[in-house]
Amino acid sequence: MAAARRSRDLHHPWLSAPDTPERYAEYLSRIRRRDHSGYLICDRSSGEIAGYVNISGIVLRALRGGYLGYAAFLPYSGTGHASAGIGLVVAHAFTALGLHRLEANIQPGNEASRRVARKLGFRMEGYSPDYLYIDGAWRDHERWAITAPAPTEG
Repeated sequence: MAAARRSRDLHHPWLSAPDTPERYAEYLSRIRRRDHSGYLICDRSSGEIAGYVNISGIVLRALRGGYLGYAAFLPYSGTGHASAGIGLVVAHAFTALGLHRLEANIQPGNEASRRVARKLGFRMEGYSPDYLYIDGAWRDHERWAITAPAPTEG
């Protein structure tokens, strides 16, 4: 929660990380559901929380997909921690979770999140006006997606 509190200005207006005991308890409850999964990104040397990654709206069967959300915390923003951690979660989603597709919905002005998506191989697939209600308003989002690598024939 301290990491979320010290990163409020960094995240505003893109997202609001759980920064109170009540909001953190709600977050934990949500990621324990079958259609969600949550991960912390930690700095190896200090053990501090550098960020988090969520997969929400997980649907199996024919779709086998979910929605990816992520954030870095100060002082780790821009250090590569988020990209590395998100990359590990994407690989985990495509292997252990058996997903085929992940979608990240990013507000057009959130250049840091767009850079991470591009770096990890996500492609921009479209634009959704008034897509999510964030910080008191309906916000436009770009739809970025990645699919699992095709199996290689041996």
